[in-house]
Order: sequence, then structure tokens, then C-alpha cells
Amino acid sequence: MGFGRRIQYFLVHTLKYTNKEAKALITERRVRVGSEIIDSNIELNDSDEITVDGNLVKKHAPVYLKYYKPVGYVSSLNANVKDSLFEVFKDHLPLIIAGRLDKASEGLLILTNDGKWAKQVTDPKNHKEKEYIVKVSKEIDQSFADKMSAGVDIGFYFTKPCKCWIIDEFTFGIVLTEGKNKQIRRMCKALLYHVSFLKRVRIDDFNIDNQIVGSFEVLKKYNML
Repeated sequence: MGFGRRIQYFLVHTLKYTNKEAKALITERRVRVGSEIIDSNIELNDSDEITVDGNLVKKHAPVYLKYYKPVGYVSSLNANVKDSLFEVFKDHLPLIIAGRLDKASEGLLILTNDGKWAKQVTDPKNHKEKEYIVKVSKEIDQSFADKMSAGVDIGFYFTKPCKCWIIDEFTFGIVLTEGKNKQIRRMCKALLYHVSFLKRVRIDDFNIDNQIVGSFEVLKKYNML
């Protein structure tokens, strides 16, 4: 049914049933998602209506948040993960992070409870652009930008061609339409450069603009892709 959490997780973590109670509700066909009575632990979109024993327990309006992640936070909403974003967004859960950043990086994250939309943003097949500003520890020139643009062998994968341009002797901009784990850092390392600063400034039409580090903004429906 989508990209979100499973129904049993929702029953346990949002409605506070025990795992045993949640399993019983599902197997006894006492849970309805939309117009469908369910008997298995299906995936949800967080905009789904959920009814338990005939009572509507959830009707969520879609939420879309634009967040400026600081360095030092992990792109996770799990309370058990050290340095996760759980405390920042605990009053807004459940949410999905649409496109992650590593702990040492800063910049734009999009969070939502709309699973279908999140998948549109993150699926490489949709070629959504992600733009970054990157600083490295030694001087770069146009040949560096040309190599990055052409694609780089990062060991397990040859990256796709991308846009890369020089900003100053240590800083460049880059636009990717894919998102391998730590891709920019791996590309630079393959060319014998060390990344000292990495900031994502744009995801498709969403920009970090003048947003303050650590702040988030609610996006209106008319802003959506």
C-alpha cells in the first residue's frame, strides 16, 4: 500500500496496543484501512484512514516539513539511535525522511507523513535533482569539475554524469539525480580529495534559502512537487 510503516507498528506505537493485542486485532479482522478490512500486517500511507472495531482512530492531513539539519545529527527518527532527530520531531511523528544526509553533513531535509509523495522524491527513476555546496581540503580546478561531472568509479559503482562547477579554489557546487550512500564524499576520495564541508541546498524545487540551522518550516500544499 505504500512507503510508510506497517499497520501493526501503528497500532503499537501510536495507539499503544501491545504487540499481542495488535496481532489479534489484525487476525480477527477488526481493523479497516479505508474501505478495506485487513487480515495481514500491510504497509500504510500515513494519509490512510484507520478504523478499529468501527471507530475511526486516525485521519491525518498530509504534513510536509522543510528542515535545516545541523552537523552532528543522524538522519533517523528512531528514539533508540544516538543523535537521531527523534527529539526534534517527536510531536509530529509518524514521519518519513525523504532523502537522508550523513551525520557530518548539513542542509535540507524534507519530512512528511505522505508515503507516496516521499517515494516520488527519493526514487532515482524520477531524477529529482539534489544540489550541494562542498568544500575540500586542497585546491581544485576545472579538471576536477570535469572528472566529477563525467562520473567517478567509487569502487562498487560508477556514478552517473552530473553537473559540477567551481565556486572558488576549495569549493564546488554539484547537482546529483541519484543518492548512493556518502556519494559525494566517495567521489572526492576516489580523486584523492577530502571533504571538509558538505551542505545540501536544494531538493528539486525546494531550497534551503535563508533558513536558520536547526529550524523547520511547514510547506503548504501549493508548494509541493
